[in-house]
Formats: sequence, structure tokens, C-alpha cells
Amino acid sequence: MRLNLFLATLPLLSLSSQVSFGTRPSFSKTLIDLLGDDPDYLSLLKLIQHARLVPTLNRLENGTLFAPTNDAIEKHRPSNPLWNSILGNSSFVINDNIRNQLRQQLFYHIINLYLALPKDSEAVQVLKTLHYPQSPLEPPTHDPPPYPPWMPIPGGTLGGEPQRLRLISRGERTWVGVDALGNGGAKIAGSATAANGVLFGIKGVLEPPPDLAVVVSRNSAVSYFHKVLTPEITRILNSTAALTVFLPVNKAWESLDRYERLYLESRYATDDLNMILKMHAVADKDVVWSETFAPSVKLTTIDGTTLEVKVTPEKTTVSTATLIQPDIYASNGVLHFVDSLLIPPGVFTMTPEKYLLTLECSKFVSLIHETDLTFLINDTDAQYTILAPRDDVISFFGSGGLPERGSDEMKRMILYHFLPGHYTPKKLKAGMLVETALEEKGLDGRKQVLAVEAGEGENGDSWKSLKFGGASVVHEPVEVNNVLIYFISKPINPPSDVLATALPMLDHSSFVAAILSTSISDTFKNTSSTTLLLPNNGAFTRLGLLVSKHLLAQSNKADLEKVLLHHTLATVQYADALQSGTKHSFATLEESDLTISRKDNGTIFVSASGGWAGMKSELRPRNILTQTGVIHELSDILIPRSMELNVGKLVKVADGSTMGSLLVKAGFGWVLDGTAPPEDSPWADQGLDGAAWTLLCPTDGAFDGYNLTELSSDMNGLVTLVSQHLIPTPFKKGEKKSGETPLDMEDPLNNNRPLLLDHSVTYSTLRSSASAYGDVVFKKDGEAEGGYVIGIKNARGTDGKSDWARVESWGRSTNGRGTGGVIQIDRLLVPYQPPWWLEYGAPIVVGVVGGSLICGFFYVVRLVWRRDTTEATYEPVGGFATDDDEES
Repeated sequence: MRLNLFLATLPLLSLSSQVSFGTRPSFSKTLIDLLGDDPDYLSLLKLIQHARLVPTLNRLENGTLFAPTNDAIEKHRPSNPLWNSILGNSSFVINDNIRNQLRQQLFYHIINLYLALPKDSEAVQVLKTLHYPQSPLEPPTHDPPPYPPWMPIPGGTLGGEPQRLRLISRGERTWVGVDALGNGGAKIAGSATAANGVLFGIKGVLEPPPDLAVVVSRNSAVSYFHKVLTPEITRILNSTAALTVFLPVNKAWESLDRYERLYLESRYATDDLNMILKMHAVADKDVVWSETFAPSVKLTTIDGTTLEVKVTPEKTTVSTATLIQPDIYASNGVLHFVDSLLIPPGVFTMTPEKYLLTLECSKFVSLIHETDLTFLINDTDAQYTILAPRDDVISFFGSGGLPERGSDEMKRMILYHFLPGHYTPKKLKAGMLVETALEEKGLDGRKQVLAVEAGEGENGDSWKSLKFGGASVVHEPVEVNNVLIYFISKPINPPSDVLATALPMLDHSSFVAAILSTSISDTFKNTSSTTLLLPNNGAFTRLGLLVSKHLLAQSNKADLEKVLLHHTLATVQYADALQSGTKHSFATLEESDLTISRKDNGTIFVSASGGWAGMKSELRPRNILTQTGVIHELSDILIPRSMELNVGKLVKVADGSTMGSLLVKAGFGWVLDGTAPPEDSPWADQGLDGAAWTLLCPTDGAFDGYNLTELSSDMNGLVTLVSQHLIPTPFKKGEKKSGETPLDMEDPLNNNRPLLLDHSVTYSTLRSSASAYGDVVFKKDGEAEGGYVIGIKNARGTDGKSDWARVESWGRSTNGRGTGGVIQIDRLLVPYQPPWWLEYGAPIVVGVVGGSLICGFFYVVRLVWRRDTTEATYEPVGGFATDDDEES
């Protein structure tokens, strides 16, 4: 109420304060004489002399001088280096002929009117001094001033007005230099009247108000604004003349939320703070003191907005704010304190960029600017979940761990950190794939996805267990407006091309190396929207050594490429799609289909388009993302129907060229080709046209010591030899011969062997129909490289070097329904024919022994009979009678 009463009466008081309050009596002494006569003003007099103000004071006709006492000046000296130097050093010379700084300070103590102190009035009175604040002068000069310096020059930074000074009487005491509410100031201790004015002794020094920036820094009521001052604001407050500022007090800034204040306190809010100041500042030719407010006035700010000031007995309002304290003087204007911000609605908005800057993600924001992606952080309407690495994270990784600044790769990385939508921790589940803002060319323009890992969290803080693309969430997420920000432990690189992604997967290096060895590696990298089913290293071993050697041989790149392309689906299929349903077929880049089926227990199998009977591989969905799609793991390699793997191809890699040539010479070339016997062949009439063949293939070294010319010249012997090494498998899928198990029924995936080798299984060869010694039998042997030995069944009586061999490796063919192939052995199995003493000796011995036993038996019988007939007998009298006779 006191403030509003003051504002209502201010124009009258300001005017009356410049006129005499009484009749000045006549005196002969001047103001300078009074100072010289009183030893309590010696310090002030010395300063006046140094400032060359003696002529000025003498020229006054009715002036008022507020004269600080020696004690007041002594207390002031430590804070005023100029005064301290002048008073403390008699030889001190001011290097300035104008003495401008000292004169201006002393002018603030002089009024060009005779002032009589008011009686019993608590109203604050405003006085106009002789101090005209000026912009800083040029550096001091030794040249004399261009005019007599005894009078102040009107003009300056207050729109031509002199600086003001307030005075108030409280009871019998009067203070000068008080604020608008009458607080502070220097106490008037006494007075003396001179011929040209009046002198008031004061117990303090009247400091001229500094510029607005300093005034702000010294006032605790606006310490928050001082805290957020920018260099540009300081420049405006320092250098703008006739500036009027309606400055919000500290409490007014509390209307902003926490993050808005943090943003303003950051070093990134320069533009917004400059804008806020300009909305609160009026720069005109005149300073707008509070005396001009009543009853109302409209002011245009530097920013162009309009402030409407209204004065009522109850309060003074400035637009939507209430005036708290008016007229805080400064050298270049005036401050008025208000209780709220004068910001029109919608002018100051917090964008995602501002939040990121506030939350110590400035380096991330800098990368966004360098890639021209600022629309992601300046759109206040778009909903985004932002994965933001803080400054310390980016500094840790350094320039070497990130793409080149401003590059396309950096742009891809930035887009990969923005998720369209609002993904709170409750929405995120383990294994979830969320779309990012990265539109991937390798996905035909579709959005690239990002894998989420989630757990239960601790104490209900589910965010603690979250990971995005392997980057952990390290701080509680911040949700502001349409934006949700997660702080992550490292920058997330978007997926690389499929080969670069697979290369570090050491458990799958063999398949990757196979891709790199072909001419189609670029096909894998550049074909968009694909799914690679990546077998592990053991898959090549499970193919069988001969099949692996065939695929990896330099001369068989075409077959290898077919196999590789058969593992790449021509669409992107993430794990959830593969795990749904029971059976799906997908086209591959090899242009045949793979069939994916899910069992009741959740196991997923992939069936090849060709290859071996019942050929399957177990699928392990992994969602390893690539630039062109996704990678899943596969247990085994699949062979497509487009790849023909016959016995002849396997013989070549089995080091079996000698055996191959013998087959051709013996008329079995069709076995190598995987075709039926020729119609004129003796084998055509034996029902072998549908058989799959397994060749027991001795290596070339196995023929050392054999005369190949002699072998080749004996056609019958050659046919017999070859027949001993050929095993036909004519039965169909699901059928079972005695002692045999269909290959596709033994293993739920597949069996890479041409034949089952376990359980001491016996197989008939092509020779078995003509010889009792044509069958072969397999047995386990830990010393054999392949783990088995094979021998001719029932062969005996030899040294064992020609009727058995070690199994070294094998390979399964794809023709003949994929149930035949080649078993590599280290020796030639010579057809067994026992010697005559073994073949006929046993029957002779059996006959002789049997005949002897028979003869012996009958001889014994004869002896017994003869004994019975030569013994004495007793015949009863009357002879032997029959029972019939007795009965008759």
C-alpha cells in the first residue's frame, strides 16, 4: 500500500523536490568556503580540487551539496581506487585533463537547487542531480578540454535526463540516496547555509548508480536472472542507452518446470534468454520511470511485444505481472521488478533439442546438427523415443569409434537413435523389435528395427534392465511433452551389411569364408530384404568330408554358390514370423524353396528343396540384424535340388581316380554318372535301374603293388573286383530290409553317411548274388580315421590284408533319392575265394567222419546181435504157446 501511495503521488513529489522548501537567508560565504572552514570536509575538498569543480560550485546560485564527512570518505576509500589514490598519495596525478570519472562521482552529490529539508514527511522525494551519466569516453588525454569543465554537460545515457537521487525524512532524521521504498541511504548529519546554496553533511558516500548489468548483479531479488546472463544480455544491459527493463524476480522463474530452468541455466539457451530479455526491455529515447505510469501506458519492447502498464490504488500491473519494486536506478536506464514472466503464450517453447542440451547431451545434438537432422529435435508435435548418449559417453568413444562427422554413415547412426512413438519401460518386452527412424535402402525403404532386451528390473525400476541394440540404459528416462529420452551406455551403430555382421561370429566363420571365396559375395551384401540362415562351423563336418571337399574345391564354385544362395530367403523374416504357424515355404535367392516347420515342442526345422532324403536342419531364430535384413542360426547345411552331387564327383575328391577309371573299364560308368544301367547292359535286367549306389572307393595309394594293366586286361576279374565295391540300395523311403534302417529315420535332422555303419551292419554288394563271399560288414574301430573298418563277410584263412580296410571318410550323393554315395577306404577289397582245402576239405572230413561213425554204429549193433544169438536158451515143455491158444 505504501508503494502504490508513493506511485500515485510521485509526479507531485518529484516536481516539488526540485524547489526550495524555505526562504534562503543571505550569507557571504560560498559552499567552497564552508568546506574549507570545517576540518571534517578536508577529504571532500581535496577531491573537489582534483576534479577542478571549485569553479563549478562557485558558479552555483542556489545549489545543494551533500558533503560526505572525512569518516564517510575514509570508509569508502577501499572500494574506490581512484579516491584512495588521490587521498593517499599527495603526488598522485590524474592522467586525464577532464577528470571525468571523479567529476561524475562528485556531481552525484550536487543539486542545482536550494533544498530545505522536509518536516515530518515519510514520502520519498526524488531529486535531480548534476550527474549526467555518459557512455565511456575515449582513453584519457593530456590535451586540455575543449571547453571550461566547470559545469556538467546535459545529455548522456538517460535520454538527456540527469541521474536521480531519493531522499526521505523519518521523524527528525533524513536520509539521502534511499531506494524507491525509502530503504538504505546515507544519513544527513548536519547542514550549513552558504551564499550560493546549502551544504548537508552526510555519513556516507553517494555512489552513482552503475550500468544495468552491475545493478542486476548486486540485487539478490533477481539473482536467478543474473545466474543465466549471457554475454549478449550483458552487452545490452551495459551499452544500451535509455533502457527500461521490467525484470522478473527469482520466484517468477519458478513457474517454469525443472527442465525448462535447467535449459535456461545451460550454455545453450543464449538465443532464448536474449529473446526473454528483449520481451522485458524497452529501448526508447526516454527512460520510463514510474512517474510516467499513471494512469496507464503502453510500451513496445525491443522484441516488438506490447506491455500495458496500469496504475490503481491497489496495485500497478505490467501486462499479466504485478509491479513489486519500481525505479531501481542505473547509469543507462532503470529497472522495475515484477512478480512473473512477461512472455506471451507459445513464444518460449521447449523442443527436444533444448531438453537434450539441458540433460548433458550437447555432443549428441551437435552431431544431429552436422547431419542436417534438426527436424528430429525441433518438432514439438512429433512423438519420439530418443536413445541419447550423454557427452561423457561420446567423449569416451572419441572420434575413432564413431563414423565421420557429417557423413552419411553418421546420419544413419543418428536416425537409428530415434524411435517413432512413445516406448515407456512397461511397453518394452524381451526380444521385441522396435522400428527406428532409419529408412533403410537395403530394406527397400522400410524402417530398420532395433532389438530390445528387458528384464524384471530392481525395486520396480524396469528401466534398469533395459538394453537397446546392446546399449544399456544408465539413467532413469525423462519424459517431457511428446518426447521420452533414454540415456544409453554407448552409441548404437546401425546394422552393417550381412557379411560384415556375420564376420565376427567365429562359430560361423566357415560358412562366411565360403561366401567370401565365391564371386557372389556382393550378391549377399547388396541384395535387399533378405534373411540369411547361417550354419555353424560344425555343419561342414556333418556334411561328410567328401561333400565338404567337393563344395570347397576351387573347381566346384558353381555348386558351392547354389548351396550358399539356398540359405538366403528372398524376404525378411524376423523370429516372431518364423515361430508362428506350423509350416511355411519361402523362396530363396537360389530360386528354389525352403520349408520351415514348427513342432509341438517349439523346435523349428528347415527342409531343403533337394539334397538327401529327409534332409533337415534345426533353425535357431536369433534376429541378428543386418543392413539388408536379418540373420538366424542353422545347425546344418542344406543342399538344393539344383545341385547334382553324384558318385563321380565324390570319387574325384576321394582321391579315387584309379577306382573311377576301373569302373568305367568294367562298364560301370553309369554308376559314376548317377544314371540307370544302359539297356544293353547285363545289369539292366537285374532290376537295378532304380538303385542308389554306394561305392567303396580305395584311394589311389591303395593300388600300390597291384599291376593295373593286369587288372584291366582280365575283364571278368575286373568286373568281380568292381562288383565287390558296389553296394546297391534299392529300397524306398520308409522301407526296411533285414538288418538295415532307412537313413532318414535314424536322425531327426539328417545322416550324412551313404549307409548306416553302426551295429555291425552287413550289406550285400553287387557280387553277393554270384558269391557267398560278396557281403561286406562294418564294425567300429577307434584307430580308423573314419571310426570304422569294413571287411568281406566270412573271409578267413588269409593274412587279412586284402579282405578288410579302414574307412577314412565318406560323402553322400544327391541322386538316387540321396541314399548312396562314396565311402573312402584305405585298401582294395580283393574278392574272396577260399582255397580248395578250405572249400572242399570240410565236406570230405565231414563225410569221412560221418561214414566212420555210421560204420562203427552198425558194427556195434552187429556185435550185440551176434551175442544175443549164441547164448544158451531154455525152451519150456510143450513149446511156446500164444495167448490165443491159451484162451481157447
